[in-house]
Amino acid sequence: MLGLSVMAALVFLATPALGGVKDLSWHFSNPKSEKETDPRALSQGGDDLESIPLEFHKENTVTNDLEHVEGLEEEEEDYIDFDKILEEGDDYTEGDAIDEIATPAPGIDLNLEPSDPKARRARLLRLFHGRTRLQRLNVVNSHFGFRLYRSIRNHVNQTDNVLLAPAGISIAMGMMALAAGPATHEQLYEALGFTDFISTSSHYNASTVHKLFRKLTHRLFRRNFGFTLRSVNDLYVKKDVSIRESFSTKAKTYYFADPKSVDFTDPAFIAKANQHIQKMTKGLIKEPMKSVDPRTVVMLLNYLYFKGSWEQKFPKELTQDRYFRVNEKQQVRVPMMQNRGSYLAAADHELHCDVLQLPYKGNISMLIAIPQKLSGMRTLEQEISPAVIAKWLNNMTNRTREVVFPRFKLEQSYDLISHMKDLGLTELFTEKGDFSPMTSEKVTVNRFKHQSVITVNEEGTEAAAMTQIGFMPLSTQTRFIVDRPFLFLIYEQRTDCLVFMGRVADPSKS
Repeated sequence: MLGLSVMAALVFLATPALGGVKDLSWHFSNPKSEKETDPRALSQGGDDLESIPLEFHKENTVTNDLEHVEGLEEEEEDYIDFDKILEEGDDYTEGDAIDEIATPAPGIDLNLEPSDPKARRARLLRLFHGRTRLQRLNVVNSHFGFRLYRSIRNHVNQTDNVLLAPAGISIAMGMMALAAGPATHEQLYEALGFTDFISTSSHYNASTVHKLFRKLTHRLFRRNFGFTLRSVNDLYVKKDVSIRESFSTKAKTYYFADPKSVDFTDPAFIAKANQHIQKMTKGLIKEPMKSVDPRTVVMLLNYLYFKGSWEQKFPKELTQDRYFRVNEKQQVRVPMMQNRGSYLAAADHELHCDVLQLPYKGNISMLIAIPQKLSGMRTLEQEISPAVIAKWLNNMTNRTREVVFPRFKLEQSYDLISHMKDLGLTELFTEKGDFSPMTSEKVTVNRFKHQSVITVNEEGTEAAAMTQIGFMPLSTQTRFIVDRPFLFLIYEQRTDCLVFMGRVADPSKS
């Protein structure tokens, strides 16, 4: 089972005013009340995979259904019934339209600094070519996700693990953009990349972003596709605080978030909210809110949950402890999974890394990027981008390979305010922030938390969060051993959505 859960939380502070929104009471629901292994032995070095016929792996490792885990049963009430919420005539093909875009101006050097607006626009137009509206939005979201990752990376040790959900963070910030006044909105769109997105086609404007987030929420809400994936937004408002009707309508229309009136000072609210979060993330995010600032006026939350099984599960009987090199001086022994089957892989001779695609059942997969030298992680982290990912995917070859990959579990929590400031979002967190489209109160963002959990094992992954030049195929590589720090990215392939990403520097640490 592979699992990921993520929660992103935005909190606004202000003084109370008169007004009200829907009561909270209806929102929360009450909670409901070792296998035998093949005796086949492997040598300590784990090099006996070749002796096992490929047919064994095909017959014994292909996932048919998600493994049942006690306490994480799928419940109908966890899912949005889009057929009921959306009007029957809603045109979802619009998000899949490939609009005409401008042609990059001739003679622009694409190798100029990323800050050069002409070069940045030319690169974006090239990436947008042949992609749908929704895919283009996700290219922009990925750009922002990689920038945020680099900011976090710069504030932690090189031996620290990193985990975030770019999709969940972008969705939460898209919802926040509905609340922003003109100057704050302009800064928000510029930092997130939405300004560049809108400028590429005459068909796009500021509302296009929200319409596409609406479609993305729908597309990311999946089950019966071989995997479970959901994105849920909540919007809590302090009792007696007036929220503008236009904001409430748009939050519900585009992000399926219906404002709920609460008493942030009531311990019962915290208990019920944590209970609800655990339910939405299937127990992976636990007690994220230990307390709430009594001055809190509005709270925006996004939960992102994923559970999927490998197309080719790793036989548990082949897992054994092996050494993983954390750095030049340190190595740890961790459970290393092993499998032999058909896998797509590529080599990037510019970034000096190898890339492996581990598909889940359904159109979603994990990309593993591992530097060929321990010293190469910094360069890989600095250069990774949607364009790099596209080149990797276009240059992969499929062949029988032996894969050795660590079992791991990560849990991370970040305060994103300082990182958002690094990316140019400064007004949101000061008195200059304008949120008049949301409320007449003078408010500011004082809390922006992101929590995430991922579990990767032989079955697959479960996770949650409260987000051609220089390339040669691996035509001769038959072994892919992940025994040193690596990056991983989980992509939903229908929409090109970067759902989760992270760095595993030491799989022995959670």
